[in-house]
Amino acid sequence: MSSAPNQRATRPLYVLTILTGSFLLFLIQPMVARMALPRLGGAPNVWNSAMLVYQALLLGGYYYAHRLSQLPLKRQAQIHLALFALAALTLPVGLVNLSPARAGTEVLWVPALLALSIGPVFFVVSAQAPLMQRWFAADPQAGAPWALYAASNLGSFGGLIAYPLLAEPLLPLRYQSWAWTAGYGLLFVLIALTARTRWHMAEAPRAEQVTSAPVPRRRIALWLVLAAVPSGLMLSTTTHLTTDLFAMPLLWVIPLGIYLLSFSVAFADNRTPARIVSALAWVMILTAGTLAMIARGSQGLLPVIASVALLFFVCTALHARMYDLRPGPDRLTLFYLTMSAGGALGGVFTALLAPVLFDWVWEHPMLVLAAAALLPREALPDWRRLPGLEPEMVRLGIAMLLGIAGLCLWQIHDVTIWQESEHLRLPWGAALALIGLALVPWRALVLPLLLGAMLVQGGLETVQNSRDHIRTRSYFGINTVRDYPEQRLRTLAHGTTLHGEQSTDPKRAREPLTYYGPGSGVAIAYASAPILFGPNARMAVLGLGTGTLACFAKPGQDWTIFEIDPAVLAYSQNGTFTFLRNCTPAARIELGDARLALAKAAPGSFDMLAMDAFSSDSVPMHLFTHEAFGVYLRALSPKGVILVHISNRFIDLEPPLAAALQARGLHAMVRDDYPDPESELTPSSFVAVSRDPQQLNLIAQSAPDKEWRPLVKPAARIWTDDHASILSYVQWRNFLGAPQ
Repeated sequence: MSSAPNQRATRPLYVLTILTGSFLLFLIQPMVARMALPRLGGAPNVWNSAMLVYQALLLGGYYYAHRLSQLPLKRQAQIHLALFALAALTLPVGLVNLSPARAGTEVLWVPALLALSIGPVFFVVSAQAPLMQRWFAADPQAGAPWALYAASNLGSFGGLIAYPLLAEPLLPLRYQSWAWTAGYGLLFVLIALTARTRWHMAEAPRAEQVTSAPVPRRRIALWLVLAAVPSGLMLSTTTHLTTDLFAMPLLWVIPLGIYLLSFSVAFADNRTPARIVSALAWVMILTAGTLAMIARGSQGLLPVIASVALLFFVCTALHARMYDLRPGPDRLTLFYLTMSAGGALGGVFTALLAPVLFDWVWEHPMLVLAAAALLPREALPDWRRLPGLEPEMVRLGIAMLLGIAGLCLWQIHDVTIWQESEHLRLPWGAALALIGLALVPWRALVLPLLLGAMLVQGGLETVQNSRDHIRTRSYFGINTVRDYPEQRLRTLAHGTTLHGEQSTDPKRAREPLTYYGPGSGVAIAYASAPILFGPNARMAVLGLGTGTLACFAKPGQDWTIFEIDPAVLAYSQNGTFTFLRNCTPAARIELGDARLALAKAAPGSFDMLAMDAFSSDSVPMHLFTHEAFGVYLRALSPKGVILVHISNRFIDLEPPLAAALQARGLHAMVRDDYPDPESELTPSSFVAVSRDPQQLNLIAQSAPDKEWRPLVKPAARIWTDDHASILSYVQWRNFLGAPQ
């Protein structure tokens, strides 16, 4: 059937509608996660929990679009616009007033908070991409709708990138919320215009009547898996980036942005880029993929780039294969519904099941192997078909390749063990990758080869660590305890960052190590506590770690320690680290986010408050805002002192901290400690803060040989719960080779 020109939507209108909806959909994700940080403690898993909610809502939206598309077009438009208007009653975007989570329930509480806060608008906006494509395809003269999905993902990618680069640095959260609301109104108008172009088609014989054959269940299952693996891999990559670096939208959106960008390549009308990327995906999985089991932190930016590149090539290749298996346009909503269900399954596995099932990020190498099992073999030329090549020669070639592969694996393992000629791993790894490429026609041989490469590149140590039960995984990350018998030392690492040490020599069991040596700012300040506050000082610590600070306690003092991670507290309770048991056994332990707990404390409850709450290598941003310092000052006595640990590899925390202190009229000084590199101590920077400058003078005079300095120039803008951005303070040079 042919439609009149004024009844048929033009492609630009549909593209604009889909772009706008997808832009809004993926702009709201980091925005709401950013709103939630002050309530959620800044844990890296907050983003994975958020992604799980988004995928579930997306699945619901796609199911709604699938069922709605079975109605006449006019009826579809009426229902969709009515629901759009109804969901608008929940705007502007904001968080619902949900009671704080009890310790250990964060994995369920976070999704509940996000779903209740943005569920209605996210649901209806998520349906617009498949629904608009269905309306577009309803006109036989409109053309194939699949390229519109590429446009949808370009819009999604634009929304993600716009948030950390534009929205977060330029606009407070309340203005971001109102801007998003205005965009929602624009989308409503655009959908109404597209509905108008199809309004009269509903009365004609149904152009959308199913004509193609039913899709086999086996193909639907394959769609499901092809969607689940990239989704899970995206989240496992996110876990790595945010655990070792910083819990912030800038890093949260990188893997998701790469994931969305892959759809734009995979679903494009021009298939050449997708075919090229699919071929290169084999190269990436046999090079960068072999590093997927390395548990020890790597130096520099190269491993991060390799991880992100692997994600892009694998996602594009698998999504391109899914596109090649697409059904007819009349089955469009079923296709997208299955794709969304697969994405949600990947999210459930990575965000919910994996943290419970595994002590480490084992889901990451598992998903890399699953991707290798799904990559299209036809993406690479099949050398078996070379003219004149006999089957006997093929079998001989395979045997020779396997023999050389065994030699490569042995050599890489040898180099990995001794680490004396680690540069030799590169040529042996390259040779192994070339052999793997030659064996691609025999997938059953490539998978064991890839697994073997993962193991010899460092995976054997990771397996051994799991066997020895040295790691504990919780909602807040992966903690690793290592013993070094020769040095008589035990260490605690969160992700790949050292969080404390204790000597296993009973004579030194109370000795503070790492950041807390005798020259550190915290050691000097704690030693002066009796001078500042008398013998009965009330001490508080934000962040337990190994419990080192507990051994600065003196008789008569009252200690309270705030810790968000039950797994970290368990180390002090079960005797893994004995600082707390040996030095302050009567200390009160408050389990939960320190800022939320301090907000409930009586005014003036503490004389000295040490802020040592690390999230891997960084202090969570929500602990550095103007409102956060208001909470601390309320809980602090009039002459109290706050000690802020600002040691950080990637973020210069001093300028925003200086701005926050200046805004509160506080006085501060910094102690930079650089101990002997041969010692068991670590460089540190602590800031002493007080309302009373005389208190700081007394601290400085208590150790006149330990120099303190004033803070650097404050940042131009203070961080608030409503507006904070770290872009200006990222120390990019350290990404090229950060010390561990």
